[in-house]
Amino acid sequence: MAALLYAGAGALLSHHTAAWWWQLIAVELPIICVSAPGRRRSVPGVLVHHPRFLDAARHRNLPVTTVPRTLLDYASTVSFDRVRRALAEADYRHILNLEAMQGVLGCGRAASAQLSLALEQDQSQLALTRSVLEERFLALCEGAGIPLPDVKATGEGLMVDALWREQQVVVELDGRAAHRTPAQMERDHGRDLRLRAAGYVVLRYTWAQITRQPQLVVADLRARLGLEGSGRPKS
Repeated sequence: MAALLYAGAGALLSHHTAAWWWQLIAVELPIICVSAPGRRRSVPGVLVHHPRFLDAARHRNLPVTTVPRTLLDYASTVSFDRVRRALAEADYRHILNLEAMQGVLGCGRAASAQLSLALEQDQSQLALTRSVLEERFLALCEGAGIPLPDVKATGEGLMVDALWREQQVVVELDGRAAHRTPAQMERDHGRDLRLRAAGYVVLRYTWAQITRQPQLVVADLRARLGLEGSGRPKS
């Protein structure tokens, strides 16, 4: 609020700050980004932008750039993967309007090409991931031409990290935080036993395997899914 008051009448939260305020990203940066008319200069802790047009909305009682404009501004300062994740989060929260998105693209605006490319790719599964490990695994599948699984899906009443329902293959991703104590390991083994008894193949991959041995993970997963080298199911 102090940053908005400093920037003057018509000021909006924008860029990273707007993305955080819309809950499209998880981490708030220490510098507050605002867009405003007038000639207010940036000061320590407040970065003031002066775009030609302001696309205004109001969210959680504060003025902020619209979701499409927020995504465009955010895309001008971050990597492609972060743009994809923010788009996925907008889709997951049901605030992604594709028609409105087209309205902010083009006309030589910065980051339009990156944002357009991200929009062309399917974000639905990425939106449901809740860890970097899960994101890495989906990216690995996508890069290897493996059909994306259902994530955070349910099998035998149990929520699993990834599920290929037709092939009855489950993948559980073992991050250290959730699988480090004897009790947690015992719980995992009990879940695996229950799933196998119901006919599922249960695979477990660690962070080290996915990041350091991706080819072995891909080969193992292809074999379990019955995929040929082309990435298509065997006939």
